Amino acid sequence: MEIEFKFCIPPERLAAVQAAVRRGRWVTVRMEARYFDTPDGALASRGIAFRLRREGDQWVQTVKALGDGPLDRQEHNVARGPATAGTAPEPLPQLHDGTVAGARLLSALQAASGPLAETYGTEMDRMTRDITRQGAVVELALDTGRVVAHRDTPQQAEAPICELELELKAGPVADLAALATQWSARHGLFLSTVSKAERGERLLAAPGGRPARKPRPLTYPSLPLPPGPALQRAVVAHCLQQMAGPASDIAEGANDDEQVHQLRIGIRRLRTALRELAPLAPGSFDPAWEPPLVDVFQQLGHLRDRSQVMERIETELHAAGAPPLPSQESADAGQATAAHIVRNAAFQGALVGLMAFTTRGLDATGDDPAGLDAQTTRRLLQQRLRALHAQVQKGTRGFATRTPQAQHRLRKRLKRLRYLTEFVAPALDAHSARFLDSLQPALSALGRLNDERVAAALYRESAEAGKSNAWFGVGWLAGRQALAVAACEQALAHVAEAPRLRKAGKR
Repeated sequence: MEIEFKFCIPPERLAAVQAAVRRGRWVTVRMEARYFDTPDGALASRGIAFRLRREGDQWVQTVKALGDGPLDRQEHNVARGPATAGTAPEPLPQLHDGTVAGARLLSALQAASGPLAETYGTEMDRMTRDITRQGAVVELALDTGRVVAHRDTPQQAEAPICELELELKAGPVADLAALATQWSARHGLFLSTVSKAERGERLLAAPGGRPARKPRPLTYPSLPLPPGPALQRAVVAHCLQQMAGPASDIAEGANDDEQVHQLRIGIRRLRTALRELAPLAPGSFDPAWEPPLVDVFQQLGHLRDRSQVMERIETELHAAGAPPLPSQESADAGQATAAHIVRNAAFQGALVGLMAFTTRGLDATGDDPAGLDAQTTRRLLQQRLRALHAQVQKGTRGFATRTPQAQHRLRKRLKRLRYLTEFVAPALDAHSARFLDSLQPALSALGRLNDERVAAALYRESAEAGKSNAWFGVGWLAGRQALAVAACEQALAHVAEAPRLRKAGKR
């Protein structure tokens, strides 16, 4: 298993990174790799990469598969002998038998619809240097080159490679994280979850970034719930699954509203975890993580308000006969782009720290802090579910008479209740699915109310700035307020009773 951070290097920063890597004993090797998959993409669809790579004068066969957390990967390498000009060995998947990554590879091939074939390749130079930091040894690997597609492409498509990897060779993950944070902040690097294999797959696919993916269902190593520290790690890793892909793509320049939406959901879920799960192992969460998460969440929210919310409301206003509004380009000119927001050094540092947190226990020095045992964890989370549900029920009474601020607080509290329920769903009784279903209409109605209020403020801002056509939107949205509040009241009345956590030993 390997534990590493991988960063993209902005082109304008490459020379400085190269100079920094050369400040020690470094070596360069030329690498050319050939990647393989089946016609139906059996490996790529399962997050598996299978390759033959010439490293200097030797061939090495490698299989990589996803690990349990955002940093760890299952990997197995087999030496395939010296490289001879113009020839390459045949790929032999069976050489990885008996390993975790190999078992996943062979299982995927058994379910595939055809034989292995070369799909794309890489041509790159790798500069490596080892850094010793206190008790840790970290390998820096600077890769520059290109990915080249071969399969069923009318012309040879390619994409650049410009990455810095920091891989832990020995010692604690905390030292790896500290070094990664230092290099990221100094050189303006940003985390990337896009493997070279995935860059190749994108060349074979339709243009555009990868679609935003929801995280896999949350599971625990033991049921009904593990001890507090293990539960914290599992939940944080689950939230990062949702965040890492969109954050990586946005930082590389993807202009996709759904990626922004999924990143904001992931951040909100993560902040819920940091708030609600902190008592399970006091002191294990770094308070420095929270401010950059809040900052990026809010800045991306402003972008969303001016794009998705306004676009949807303007469509409805147009259908209601509203006059067209002037272009919003001038109003948006001074705003930071999503890529600029996500590349923020403090946010990147928080992601590094959070990813390192999820690996505690994977290295010999990653002992868990003192925390609650499984039984006490279950009891505390049950109490918290009940308390949040009681607060929601209290907030629903007289909802229409409450201030907009109080109504918005209820929305945020309802989201926390939903996310906490999802975090402990593997240990809940059969009532949990019906309970989560009962929350969705209320969350949708409250979300609509919030969007209309955001749009009303933006329309009023435009109207007071001299755009007279915006007054139609101000009046139309004001007239809708009572209907939106009534819809919220109706949906909130159907929120079910909170489910209960099962006791130990019960399924």
